[in-house]
Amino acid sequence: MPIVKVIEVIASSEKSFEDAIQNAVKEVSKTVDNIDSVYVKDFKVHVSGKSISSYGVICKVSFRVNDRRKK
Repeated sequence: MPIVKVIEVIASSEKSFEDAIQNAVKEVSKTVDNIDSVYVKDFKVHVSGKSISSYGVICKVSFRVNDRRKK
């Protein structure tokens, strides 16, 4: 039976929310295999003057845990 683990990450982008989510997946996938889904828990922006300077997301990333035991 597969086990699914969930981690929470924060990512950002100067372009858009979508790019921030892509950055989260890109960074997590460097050290985590078998990513199944990403749930975006929260959105936020940073403002500089009267303009948005960056977009941020808090994501829950779900992935299947490998059974590395020898059978």
